[in-house]
Amino acid sequence: MPALILQKHTKMRFLQRKLAHYTEPQKVEKMGIYPFFRMIESDQDTVVTMNGKKVLMFGSNSYLGLTNHPKIKEAAIKATEKYGTGCAGSRFLNGTLDIHIELETKLAEFVGKQAALVYSTGFQVNLGVIPTVTGRNDYILIDELDHASIIEATRLSFAKVLKFRHNDMHSLESILKRCEPSRIKLIVVDGVFSMDGDIANLAEIVRLSEKYEATVMVDDAHSIGVLGKNGSGTASHFGLTDKVDLIMGTFSKSLAALGGFIASDAETINYIKHHSRTLIFSASATPASAAAVLAALEIIKSEPERIEHLWDVTHYAIDNFRRLGFDIGNTVTPIIPLYIRDNLKTLTITRMLLDEGIFVNPVVSPAVSKDDTLIRFSLMATHTRDQVDIALEKFEKLGKKLHILSK
Repeated sequence: MPALILQKHTKMRFLQRKLAHYTEPQKVEKMGIYPFFRMIESDQDTVVTMNGKKVLMFGSNSYLGLTNHPKIKEAAIKATEKYGTGCAGSRFLNGTLDIHIELETKLAEFVGKQAALVYSTGFQVNLGVIPTVTGRNDYILIDELDHASIIEATRLSFAKVLKFRHNDMHSLESILKRCEPSRIKLIVVDGVFSMDGDIANLAEIVRLSEKYEATVMVDDAHSIGVLGKNGSGTASHFGLTDKVDLIMGTFSKSLAALGGFIASDAETINYIKHHSRTLIFSASATPASAAAVLAALEIIKSEPERIEHLWDVTHYAIDNFRRLGFDIGNTVTPIIPLYIRDNLKTLTITRMLLDEGIFVNPVVSPAVSKDDTLIRFSLMATHTRDQVDIALEKFEKLGKKLHILSK
């Protein structure tokens, strides 16, 4: 027995020694420009509190600014009082509440599909759906800039994974031509790409899917509340709701909670409901989250001016960043990438902006190539033009100081 214990201990030490070689965060911390896990002491609003100081927030995914809406907080509190803090089980067994069913009905109606299924996180939706609807000898076709959850989901599938160049329809068609006609061909794309802020060429994707008898799934994590009628997503934006087979969305952005959903025809949802492992073997979404999303959907319908204002400040910011000479790529949404194209400068300007009272998120390698590092500047419907002006002033000053902009 002592020999077995010693052997186990030695294996643990080997693992620890291997992991101890990872010291990149410590190096950046010593330089004073480590930009992750920054502590916020207030709610997720346009102004947050950090270390007792007020900071303008331009790094949030709360596109409609609903995370601190009084009606949503009230709904979450009432649901907790009625149902408790959790369901203590999966949806498959004891974890389905009446508000889960109500939410699924309203989500399906919202995105224009027959049925929907709620998961506890958006990441779990992709992990649970993509491997479930594809099998050995099938094909999954993904955009090279698809979200990490889609990439991870493909690794769980026995299907053949084929990647096409970003929003390049010639690349997509060349791949479709190589697929066996009689096999499932699932095309999975982000509706709005989370770092670049551009929109999937859904009209052409749908045309190609019909030509080659493929299935289309759209990840609308960053589209819900932003694109389409009443913020109902990318398919609605293009008038293609009936042509898109699966619509996925998250609650952690515009819908002000935590969780996710998949929507499709009733038969597809029935199959997923009884085969998706991340649904069957995960605890269900909390009562507070479900109630919060129900309240958010009502606010989105009753306050269309939120989306209108979001687009007003979005166009204002895009126009002015371009005027200042920043490279913002092809964005047309509230996600504005400011390409720095240098790891060290990206981390440095992130820190300098925070010192100036502006919170933004850096995206550096290996998440992107060193030549594509960027600052991710994102807008909420509760931002004002005056707040955007303050950020623009700071970006211009620091952009010139770091030689990102020409003086």
